Amino acid sequence: MRRFLLTSALVALLPGCGVLANLAEVGKPPQVSKTTDPTLDPDWRPLTMPTPAPQPPPPVENSLWRPGSRAFFKDERASKVGDLVTIVVNVNDAATANDNTMEQRTDSETMGVPGFFGLGALVPSFLKGSTASNLVNINSGTNLFTIGQIQRNETVTVRLGAVVTQVLPNGNLVVEARQEMLVNAELRQVKVTGVIRPEDIASDNTVPHDRIAEARITYAGRGQLTEVNEPRWGQQMLDVMLPF
Repeated sequence: MRRFLLTSALVALLPGCGVLANLAEVGKPPQVSKTTDPTLDPDWRPLTMPTPAPQPPPPVENSLWRPGSRAFFKDERASKVGDLVTIVVNVNDAATANDNTMEQRTDSETMGVPGFFGLGALVPSFLKGSTASNLVNINSGTNLFTIGQIQRNETVTVRLGAVVTQVLPNGNLVVEARQEMLVNAELRQVKVTGVIRPEDIASDNTVPHDRIAEARITYAGRGQLTEVNEPRWGQQMLDVMLPF
């Protein structure tokens, strides 16, 4: 028990568990992270996607319009590394699932040897209270009744600016957007990453979230309200380790 408590204390003090960070923020709201280059993040990696062979644009003679351009003088949409594009996230997801399970089973087994070469008469002599016709009697019963219900209703509507971190060989753009909002000592963090096509960028330089390939959208938070809604780390460890 002493070893278990010591191990739990050491695990709690690891930076990955966030305990030290939470202790540093006691009495003050969470700190908003500084604006940095997303490619400098240690977890950032260049993305590789299957792309077709590049093809030159068709020649357009005696024309004032460039292929793919939507403005008369210049295309203002994002197209190069470092350009900005606005991502419109509008998620309205609802799901309901019900699961009812009922199981009942009853077994009864009886075994005896009433006429096994006359040996049945010897059973009462060395097994008191037993007869040859009822040597083994097994009864078992199982009852199982479970009810499960999942009801989810999620609505996220936000607009945030993304920066182009890569231009793939076929012209698709790898984008990453991060936004943090501090409201009443509660820090809300939104992050969107994925791949977009230049053709899906509207004339106002916006792209909806459902046009993002390999989209990863996270909406999380840190603060007093989040801490109250999460179980303590000790309870989480017990839930993982206890087999019953």
